[in-house]
Amino acid sequence: MARTTGSRAQTRNYPATRLAVAMWLTIVTAAACSPAMPTSSTTPSLSSSDFAQVATPATATPSTAISAAPSPTPSRPSAAPSPRRSSAPLAPVAISLTNLGKGYSSPIGLSSTAGDSRLFVIEQTGQIVTGNDGKPGTVFLDIAQRISCCGERGLLGLAFHPDYAANGRFFVRYTTPAGDVRVSEFHVSSDPKRADPASEKVIITIPHPDFGNHNGGRIEFGADGYLYIGTGDGGSGGDPNGHGQALNTLLGKMLRIDVDHPSGNLAYSIPSTNPFASQAGARGEIWAYGLRNPYTFSFDAETHDLWIADVGQDAWEEVDRATAVSDGGGRGANYGWNAMEGNHCYKPASGCSTSGLTPPLAEYAHGSNDSIGCAIIGGYVYRGSAHPELTGRYFFGDYCSGRIWDVDATGAAGQSIQQLLVSGLQITGWGQGADGELYLTAGNGNLYRLD
Repeated sequence: MARTTGSRAQTRNYPATRLAVAMWLTIVTAAACSPAMPTSSTTPSLSSSDFAQVATPATATPSTAISAAPSPTPSRPSAAPSPRRSSAPLAPVAISLTNLGKGYSSPIGLSSTAGDSRLFVIEQTGQIVTGNDGKPGTVFLDIAQRISCCGERGLLGLAFHPDYAANGRFFVRYTTPAGDVRVSEFHVSSDPKRADPASEKVIITIPHPDFGNHNGGRIEFGADGYLYIGTGDGGSGGDPNGHGQALNTLLGKMLRIDVDHPSGNLAYSIPSTNPFASQAGARGEIWAYGLRNPYTFSFDAETHDLWIADVGQDAWEEVDRATAVSDGGGRGANYGWNAMEGNHCYKPASGCSTSGLTPPLAEYAHGSNDSIGCAIIGGYVYRGSAHPELTGRYFFGDYCSGRIWDVDATGAAGQSIQQLLVSGLQITGWGQGADGELYLTAGNGNLYRLD
């Protein structure tokens, strides 16, 4: 997620988010890193060994690309802007992180949507590993030889089909050796603890030819049964190709596809209710646009609201919320990139038009030398039962500073974020258990539970 201009545009690229520069340069060089971030009184005791990063770049082999041809640049309908109202601050709460296990290789998040209590940790180097009481257990899938890694590339997303218990289908998102973004379907094997690596069916491959950064990350099924895919703008600083605002490309978007009903020469179909499904020149897969690098997004398990953490450029990180009821789940929304960075003009630097743009629910500045943060790592709205005081709060963190904040999931746009913890960790991803409890992964190879 390049966030700088000029000569620095190729070096300040953040999560697989600035997961790239800071953490993943560590991976590429196989060097250990020990962040020296301050910790709050609520942070659990962490030894220096807890911060040792463990990761090995994967070896990739070529694979076949399938893609749909782009269309001419279309006109764009405007999405109604959200109100810029302020919310009363949330009541303070105390949180901590419980270290459940160490030894994961470049973990960048987890999924728990297989219909049981298992946690599936996503390792950027190409493996999906089931947690055994939090510790690395069985390797469920290993596709290290099929991907490119690392930097902002690698195995980046996992989503189990809503009927996984009956059909054994799940989907992964990775970057190909050519650097393209791919979503593929796999099936579980006769052993429920392991997938069948030979069962791969390519669903969609999105060309990503010019730069190695801004590949997006997570994939999720919505309550509507469709698969959502967040894509980065294609890379370099400032979106030089203008992908964020162009509807003839799948880059810089939130996509929504139907993986249960292939259509024509596609391994999926485009839902007729997608906002641009019938617009000439537009890609029908697009659900929302104007995004820079939505490395992480999630759905509220109770309200089904869509939450997008869009990584910023030089100065601002943003949290976008699309309510399922009043906002149509973000249908046709334009989140502003690269005209806007958060609530601020980016191109042009002043005097930009905000007409038709959906502003973020919240934002935060990087601070001097990225002291506050550099790359937002979005989490989930808490819906667990262990900590009722956390219910209805959306939690997120920052890769560089290790800070963790929350916002009111039902609050108005323009609300201030509440800092809860300075963890001292390189936060790389989040996950939500089947019971609604929240987890996060870190660059030190550890898995934590939010308590």
